[in-house]
Amino acid sequence: MLAASLPAAAQTKDKEPEKPVTDDTVTVGDVAGTPLNDLNITRDEIPPLLIQARQDPYNSKDMKKCGQIAAAVGQLDAILGDDLDIAGEKSNAVNAGRVAKWAVSRFIPFRGLIREISGAREHERQFQDAIVAGMMRRSYLKGLGEAKGCKYPARPADEETISRIEYERQVMAAEAAIQKPDEKAKGASVKDEKPR
Repeated sequence: MLAASLPAAAQTKDKEPEKPVTDDTVTVGDVAGTPLNDLNITRDEIPPLLIQARQDPYNSKDMKKCGQIAAAVGQLDAILGDDLDIAGEKSNAVNAGRVAKWAVSRFIPFRGLIREISGAREHERQFQDAIVAGMMRRSYLKGLGEAKGCKYPARPADEETISRIEYERQVMAAEAAIQKPDEKAKGASVKDEKPR
């Protein structure tokens, strides 16, 4: 049964869009992959940029210009998600995905011991350490950019920048909400059309 589950879980993981490593939204693939993760058969690989950050978070080589700093911060933002200066409210509400993942994990007897023996727990620790190092690196780079007089994103966001970003996000959310009913209407009209 485990061998049959592996390809399905791998396929589910491949179809999911990339999301920041700090995004804890639970997907169907996450729920299905819980037993495989616990056995350390499948696992999220640590992004190379975070491995570099763990090795040398305060490296300022090649960070002479604001553009270089902004590019490096942008790469970390793509992996880590928004920095604290512009992150919106994070919801820790209970949702179906989290409940399902919790329920699936409870079916595994001696889960903690299995995770220790398989190496899954150690990998999780290393992954979390790499995330912290990436955040430290991003903070260091923003401090470096601020000292050089760079503009956001090579420095922390000021109130004006935060307001602009929040406004842009609201506009994007409104546009997405408008597009969803349009897509449903198009789908309904296609279904209504019958071949003759």
